[in-house]
Amino acid sequence: MPAYLIRHPAQHSREDILIEDPHLTLHFDAGWAILTDADGICLAIPSGQGAHIQRVDEDQDHEPAP
Repeated sequence: MPAYLIRHPAQHSREDILIEDPHLTLHFDAGWAILTDADGICLAIPSGQGAHIQRVDEDQDHEPAP
């Protein structure tokens, strides 16, 4: 299941979140990071906010390296 960890700068670290959903996708548009699911936009973060977005789920379709 797609999951993203969103970390904010130190002064806003209490606002860090983990968001996951089977239909979650991330795209970028006009200076915004936009997370959508089957129902539409669920979170939008402006680029100037300084947040770091990292995909943290395990890709279940990927075979382990030998």
